[in-house]
Amino acid sequence: MSVIINDTCINCGACIDECPVEAIVDEDDNPEDEDIYFVYADKCVECVGHHDEPACATACPTEGCITWSSIGESPEHRDDITQEQRDNLANVVE
Repeated sequence: MSVIINDTCINCGACIDECPVEAIVDEDDNPEDEDIYFVYADKCVECVGHHDEPACATACPTEGCITWSSIGESPEHRDDITQEQRDNLANVVE
C-alpha cells in the first residue's frame, strides 16, 4: 500500500480530481465493496515526482481520512516517512 482512505471518507470526490496517476476510485468501484473511496496500492506513487505531499490528502476536507500505510506494491513511495508512521497509519496531512 501507500496511502489509504479510511471509513471517515464522506465521498466528496476532492481526492479523485487531484490524483496525478488516477489511483483513486469512488465507492461504486471500490473492489472491497465498502462505501468509501479506494486507493489502488499498485498505482499510488504518494505523489513522488508530482507534489510535495500526497495531493489527495491536501484536497481532502475530512481530517485524518487519508493515512500512510505500509509499503507494498507501490511503484514509488516517500523516503521521508518512517516505518513507525506507516505502522501507526499516521495522518498524511497534519
